Amino acid sequence: MPHRSVSHPAAPDESAGDRPTDLRPFMAAFPTGVSVVTTLDSDSVPHGLTCTSLASVALEPATLVVCIRAASPTLAVLLAEGHFALNLLHERARGTSDLFASGAPDRFDRVEWRLPLGAGGPHLTADAHAVADCAVVRTVGFGDHTAVFAEVRRVTVRDDREPLLYGLRRYAPWSAAAAAPQPAARHELPATLRPAAPEGGTRVVR
Repeated sequence: MPHRSVSHPAAPDESAGDRPTDLRPFMAAFPTGVSVVTTLDSDSVPHGLTCTSLASVALEPATLVVCIRAASPTLAVLLAEGHFALNLLHERARGTSDLFASGAPDRFDRVEWRLPLGAGGPHLTADAHAVADCAVVRTVGFGDHTAVFAEVRRVTVRDDREPLLYGLRRYAPWSAAAAAPQPAARHELPATLRPAAPEGGTRVVR
């Protein structure tokens, strides 16, 4: 399989540890969904940014983590106020992803949003297919980013939209990925060759 290497051999007087590793090519090869983190400051001014670095941490209590650039003004507000909304963008919201990644000062004037009672931050009603309202429970600073651990207080999901994907520095719609032909089904083993069910389980023989 063809591949592209981004590493280089060290010079005789240079060790590999002397040069920082560029993680970006590796992470670009890991497609993810796209989200916009939103929050309000003490004067009710909205702040937000595009984020693809997020993961679930626990189901009980419902907790997730987002990683945000330490110098981000949105992060400063989020930490000061202690809550935010995580808007997962649908596949027609590429423009909104680019807008919030740009840092344009008028970005909230150019999108539709509302603040439901009890929301952690603005809900991007026209662009998000799911929103999690979150409360910050812990932060860990590491290098140039801060990991924000948050308890999810409420989730809102729309069933009429599909997710937006991002990888290899380009976007893709989930509907196109899901429409790709699936691998051919493997031949089923004869019943006598199937592994036995674990103790206490049920084994069905057709």
